[in-house]
Amino acid sequence: MGERALYAVVPAGGSGTRLWPLSRRDAPKFLHALAGGDRSLLQGTVDRVAPLVPPERTFVVTGTAHRDAVAAQLPELPSGNVVAEPAARNSAPAIGLAAAVVAERDPDAVLGSFAADHVVPDADAFRAVLRDAVAAAERGYLVTIGIMPTYAATGFGWIQRGDPLPDAPGERVNEFTEKPPAELAQRYLDSGRSLWNASMFVWRVGVFLAELARQLPALHDGLTRIAKAWDGPDRDAVLREAWATLPAATVDDGVMVDAARRGRVAVVPGTFEWHDIGDWNGLAELLASGGDGNVDLGTAPRLSVDDTGTLVAADGGRLVATLGLRDVVVVDTPDAVLVVPRDRAQDVRRLVEELKRRGDDDHL
Repeated sequence: MGERALYAVVPAGGSGTRLWPLSRRDAPKFLHALAGGDRSLLQGTVDRVAPLVPPERTFVVTGTAHRDAVAAQLPELPSGNVVAEPAARNSAPAIGLAAAVVAERDPDAVLGSFAADHVVPDADAFRAVLRDAVAAAERGYLVTIGIMPTYAATGFGWIQRGDPLPDAPGERVNEFTEKPPAELAQRYLDSGRSLWNASMFVWRVGVFLAELARQLPALHDGLTRIAKAWDGPDRDAVLREAWATLPAATVDDGVMVDAARRGRVAVVPGTFEWHDIGDWNGLAELLASGGDGNVDLGTAPRLSVDDTGTLVAADGGRLVATLGLRDVVVVDTPDAVLVVPRDRAQDVRRLVEELKRRGDDDHL
């Protein structure tokens, strides 16, 4: 991997809205085995980087409510490597904290950031691309791994590819655009020169922290203060006090957009299958197999007759029987049942919003 050691940070946030009622506020989707098999999305993310990044160089940044569950799923990580942020501040503070802590220990390190809830079936292909991204990062670029687009997505950022890098794998990024309107997304798709931003980032920690200092100086100063106290007795007190003062910002909008304008961002195209499981329909598309397109998840008994394109997640402990359903999602948990057409899966969050309006904390 070159002279610099490779570290990994896995931001593991989320409030459990679009995959309700399986995903909840206290058990968001990254803690569930949604990609088949018995490994959660979080465990799958760590598994993908494990051949290149040992446990002692792997960090997970998560919410206080999820810390114990994350630690239980990843017993190989040192306890100090599961970092509980006192409050959600979005991705820049979470990733920046890992960068600042690593920089205190290993100023020359390269850090990769990989979301906890993505699915990449071909781990070998992913690691081959990651090696190229590390090589570009070692040359001082802020590197993102771009995904070949399949439709004019408005829920992802878009990366406009430029000239090949003269000294490393990858290409310069001409423009980094977060969640464009539909017409612009279609133009990007039609251009054949644009990639999706999958929020997979690789950079030297010093390079990233310098960019934070330039664009988000208050965030940089707060994170530096926390990092300097990290291995001392005042860690928790300094973390609580300083974290409350940090501005909320994303790496995408807060750092990469302007850094790309200044020629500091590079992209390595990802030549692997990638899925961001945003809702039940996306999960059904990922897991559907066979002529009927049905998907069965969960541990409860199932009976299906004449269904097509239907996903049933049965974890309520009772038989779930379906007959003649077309393109429907059924989720059965011990305390809630969801039935929704697949083409309305994005609207499940409206149910969660209504539960919040009612003050129904038991089902959130």
